[in-house]
Amino acid sequence: MALSYSSLLVLTGSKSSVVIDCQLGAPQVVYWRKKLNQVISPKMTSLLRQRQEAPASPMNEVPLTLSPTQGQGFTGHPGLSVSGNGDQWSLAPTIRNIVQHNDHHYTIVSLDIDRQIELEHTIVLDPATDVLSISSKVSNLHKNPITIHACAAATLPIASPFGHIIGFEGHWAGEFHTHEQDLHFGAYARENRRGRTSHDAFPGLIMRSKATTELVGEAFGFHLGWSGNHKILAEKMADGRAYVQLGELLLPGEIQLQHGESYSSPVLYACYSDQGLSGLSQQYHRYVRQHLIRTEVKNKPRPVHYNTWEGIYFKHDMTTLKELAERASNLGAERFVLDDGWFTDRNDDTAALGDWYVDHAFYPDGLGPLIDHVKAQGLEFGLWFEPEMVNPNSNLFRAHPDWVLSCEGNAQLGFRNQLVLDLTRTEVFNYLFERLDSLLSEYDISYVKWDMNRDINHPGDAKGKPAIHRQTQAFYQLVAALKANHPSVEIESCASGGGRADFGVLAHTDRIWTSDSNDALERLKIQKGFSYFFPPELMGSHVGPRDCHITHRHLSMEMRASVTLFGHMGMEMDLRELTDSEQIELRAMTALYKQHRNLVHSGDLFRLELPAYMHGLGIVAENKSHALFSYSLIECPPYTLPEQYLFAGLKAENHYKLDVIWPLKLSDNWPKSALFNFKTNLPDIDGQVFSGELLMQLGLQLPLLTPQSSLIFQLTAM
Repeated sequence: MALSYSSLLVLTGSKSSVVIDCQLGAPQVVYWRKKLNQVISPKMTSLLRQRQEAPASPMNEVPLTLSPTQGQGFTGHPGLSVSGNGDQWSLAPTIRNIVQHNDHHYTIVSLDIDRQIELEHTIVLDPATDVLSISSKVSNLHKNPITIHACAAATLPIASPFGHIIGFEGHWAGEFHTHEQDLHFGAYARENRRGRTSHDAFPGLIMRSKATTELVGEAFGFHLGWSGNHKILAEKMADGRAYVQLGELLLPGEIQLQHGESYSSPVLYACYSDQGLSGLSQQYHRYVRQHLIRTEVKNKPRPVHYNTWEGIYFKHDMTTLKELAERASNLGAERFVLDDGWFTDRNDDTAALGDWYVDHAFYPDGLGPLIDHVKAQGLEFGLWFEPEMVNPNSNLFRAHPDWVLSCEGNAQLGFRNQLVLDLTRTEVFNYLFERLDSLLSEYDISYVKWDMNRDINHPGDAKGKPAIHRQTQAFYQLVAALKANHPSVEIESCASGGGRADFGVLAHTDRIWTSDSNDALERLKIQKGFSYFFPPELMGSHVGPRDCHITHRHLSMEMRASVTLFGHMGMEMDLRELTDSEQIELRAMTALYKQHRNLVHSGDLFRLELPAYMHGLGIVAENKSHALFSYSLIECPPYTLPEQYLFAGLKAENHYKLDVIWPLKLSDNWPKSALFNFKTNLPDIDGQVFSGELLMQLGLQLPLLTPQSSLIFQLTAM
């Protein structure tokens, strides 16, 4: 239960407590860590946090508030920065009101009475998952306008033990890669100006102690739920204090507030865990499952996809598509997604974006006959769109060249032969809504793959003002309007793969296309990074061609299929090219996925601590009754024999039957392993019963495999 004093707010979850001190006139987080079990008072916190006057420093230390400002005397990065035609730049709001909505939800209202600028913080600690959501809102109550330069969602202190950073970077077909470094004197900053969440600067950050691993230790997670520009900052100041600050990155003059107008920051989702990095991820996963995934989607098993893109690209042919639907159904698919190339004159990626009318050259009777055939195979039908973009070579652009975002006098930057439509213009918004709404109304379409294939490099609107903030909001509004008319339609967030993956877009979409790379080895890294904040059921993961179209790496079906079991499975290739043995293996994996998807999409995920040449993870049922674990050998080990494989997350006193459920034929896949008694040893293990304690503490001696091989274990409590 949260206990509130006139100057102290205490929010308590199941594992953590947040204490917000309001004694100095501005809210500051003075404690955020393990759950406090005793009542605390303002006097206690003041005495314990009292700091001496340092030489050549202010007599009274400037508090590290939720939104520190220059006017407060703060010398770090301001959480709130504004300007006007007077001294608005020096604002210093003080608390005027605190509203307690319930034990876990507060609103703190502050006001700079001289400058008539109001600042509002909304703070919610989810009691079930301990995810802390914070946002800030600034309102101009003055008669003169102000410009918002920065308004972070929050500035949160970081205790000295948590000086090790896990950040996120990447690129197209290589998203969600992690990097690690120590927080030093100065700032760690990541800025994104691409107009979408981006491939290279995912808006997430983890702070941990050096002793923290996947399974033990304390860590803090931070994620900004926003699909536009953003800034992440972690700074250690000269006085020794450290903080993390996340917010929208605003372009010059982007947000100007007239009298009575307000700006609201995106929501910062922060979380503390003392159960290691996997424990931190589990708390985020539970939050997403409880608050962001729609009930209708959550209650429906995630269907196996077949996506046409890497199977046919732009070569649409009714006979071929019908055959692919039949083959997909035979292999266990449950949803058929028709990708790019179905609309008028779309023969390649240089033309027709924006002309959202069915191409009657390929589909003389519209999409109806194909959809009927797809449904006759027992498949749902999905369709690809890229509504925010337009090709210069299109009827739409020729009719309305002024409908694109641009900067007058500046040549548009070439980017995949397309430009960005200005969704902030009412006529553009209405055109896109009408076209998509008409198609969703005319045809039985249950799924939309919503793509965005370029950055926004020249984000000027019709008045020459930067428009990323309003463009992002308009995108949200367009999706919301379509869903209001078509509530049963599921929508996937795709942006050249994982370029638009965040909690903000998840308020409007139901799946994330994680990466355009279907290379299984690349996917291991990508999906690991994705898992820090997102649960497996949101992660689109497809079995691609045996020769990856991006990396050109040749991979067996066994390896390709194994990686997809731990996400939302699909297949994306020309199914006519599959050999008989590949069809058997793929059909077997779709059956495994259907058998275990309830566990994968509801259980607790554990990333295993393994050397770089190995990869492993597990998903354990909440009641510890069953689990799946995977082991992948990426490259040759540096030793004669592999290391011991330690399972995780099991109940120590339980006894589990251990079964090897993948690959199908152990003896045929790694013939050299027979030299090391692999074929005789593994059957001795398969089907045996072991205690959870032994599996976690002693573990399993792994067999010697050839690189690019994978094993999947099933554990069933007896």
